[in-house]
Amino acid sequence: MADDSQKQQELSDEEVVRQEIQKKVIAAFDIFDHEANKTVDVREIGTIIRSLGCCPTESELHDLISEVEEDEPTGFIRYERFEPMMIRVLMERRYRPENEDQILKAFSVLDEEKKGYLTVEQLTKYMTEEVPEEAFSQDELEEMLQASVDPEKHVIYYKDYASLMTVDETA
Repeated sequence: MADDSQKQQELSDEEVVRQEIQKKVIAAFDIFDHEANKTVDVREIGTIIRSLGCCPTESELHDLISEVEEDEPTGFIRYERFEPMMIRVLMERRYRPENEDQILKAFSVLDEEKKGYLTVEQLTKYMTEEVPEEAFSQDELEEMLQASVDPEKHVIYYKDYASLMTVDETA
């Protein structure tokens, strides 16, 4: 009898988590649903997924998009196809971002002179040329630079930026 009660509690806990995730997915999707018709431009899917704390590679992102696209791609993704995939991804805690220490290590490798910052040109080169299959799009690069470049010095102080790139696991 106690086992049944425990199983019911676990199921209800999982359902509460699922409902909370669903609310976040709806809110994120709705931001980009400009026509209020439960569709978004396929080019917005990466931003939506990343806003939910997932950091898939470009290849993984293309796989996710393929999973939710219509059989005949229209350029738009319907919420009813996006929601089950996104809830599953979030429930499985897939595509979690690296922690701040790992991000700092990656930036410090790029900062060969150990100055504590990268120039816009350096970061642009690394993000668009070094690993072609994982290259950032122009929109992604502009978004990253907008968030990371110090407005006075026009460089990226990566120690400051690394904390912005991490996700609060309790949120």
